[in-house]
Amino acid sequence: MDVSYVVERIDALFNVTNKEIYSSESGITYQADRKVKKVGYCVNLTLETVEEARIHGVDMMVTHHDAWDEIFGLREACIEKLAEYGISHYYNHLPLDDCTFGTNDSLVKKLNLEIVKRTHEWEGLYFGRVAEYNQEIELNELVKTMENLLEEPVKSWKFNDKKIKRVGLVCGNGAPTVCLKEAVENECDVYITGECNLYTIQYAEFKGINLIIGSHTFTELFGIESLALKLKENIKELEVVRLNEEHYEANIR
Repeated sequence: MDVSYVVERIDALFNVTNKEIYSSESGITYQADRKVKKVGYCVNLTLETVEEARIHGVDMMVTHHDAWDEIFGLREACIEKLAEYGISHYYNHLPLDDCTFGTNDSLVKKLNLEIVKRTHEWEGLYFGRVAEYNQEIELNELVKTMENLLEEPVKSWKFNDKKIKRVGLVCGNGAPTVCLKEAVENECDVYITGECNLYTIQYAEFKGINLIIGSHTFTELFGIESLALKLKENIKELEVVRLNEEHYEANIR
């Protein structure tokens, strides 16, 4: 099938209210002259994941992130490699953070939480959540659950003695204190995200909110996996495979 048909089936999964914003946060970055029979999914577009796509005989990559602007020259290098291997690439960023099957809602579901409200709005898209447990749990129990889910160690800071009932969540990069501030204002007992810096930790301590930090990549994996599986449901003849990524983020903290 054509790449354009696959993209149409992906786009049909989303409730697009602002086409301009949606187009700026998703789309094809490289289209090869090749029919699509096999799609590979992962969170990041990197030279390593492109190589994984080649190894798995993938015709098209579907990722959450495009190559990061902050990694100078990476996008050009990835497109060159995609062209060499004849592999198309599509990404979907903030719309996947916002939607009901995306990064945040998928992790909420894995944690057995119930969503209270969508938070962290940008241009009509919400990239955070407040959610609650039916019964309170200990912080260390939540930490263990996170490590089992992400299959990597996570960092945690205990800044109050309360059990956990209400959770603030921003999958990916919720390190800025303005993101944490919204969780504080929603009276969350713990804030979970995939990035942190000195200010994140000090602000959490200042406000007395517990903090759990996974990795940017693996807090968002379940969302892109959910997208790929929904695509498979819609196109029965399509083969879908997960492309492996390194857990190096967990080792640099």
